[in-house]
Amino acid sequence: MRILVVEDTPQIAQAVSTRLRGQGHAVDCLASGVEAREVLAYQRYDLILLDLGLPDLDGTALLAWLRERGERVPVLVVTARSAVSARVSALDLGADDYLIKPFDPDEMEARVRALLRRGQGEASNVSRLGRLALDRAARLARVDGTRLELPKREFRLLEILLANQGRVLAKEEIADQLFSFDEATGLNAVEVYVGRLRRRLGEAEAGVEIRTLRGLGYLMQAESEVRA
Repeated sequence: MRILVVEDTPQIAQAVSTRLRGQGHAVDCLASGVEAREVLAYQRYDLILLDLGLPDLDGTALLAWLRERGERVPVLVVTARSAVSARVSALDLGADDYLIKPFDPDEMEARVRALLRRGQGEASNVSRLGRLALDRAARLARVDGTRLELPKREFRLLEILLANQGRVLAKEEIADQLFSFDEATGLNAVEVYVGRLRRRLGEAEAGVEIRTLRGLGYLMQAESEVRA
């Protein structure tokens, strides 16, 4: 998934982004509330981690602006403001969760997983299709219980496709979630990763198919649905 970290302390931003990238997410980091507002005016994210004490535009103002625009992207506030009044204010403005610094990285990851699940309408960390099961918490894919070895990028692509199973995804939409700003890639890269993932799923007899709909994009379905 594609995540935006808005944090003006370089050490924290680096630690958070490294941890999230290690989980296979595409992560963009910004240290300015004003810059974040400019980016969010055109770029879609699956989750935002937002510091409140930003130097130019307070995080609460950025959060209020987001919700006034009707944006429903999940927002995890990550801040040193521990007062109950600060938590209540942020939640009332539309924050989905609130994490106080210093925090345990494992807890942060768990909260990120929960918010991403909620954003995708999932109640569980495990998604299933055909004979395939994907466990977001363990970062594992299995076919009939046997582990399917996938590089991080292909795992992320599988996660995106499973989250949108039954819906056609354009290459642009996949690229938007698969790559961050600092990754210079084109749409041809999407074709390459789809081809690699399709081959691995076929070799594992996962019971799923990634269909190419010319001019439209890709559609992931169970093989039984394709035959029907």
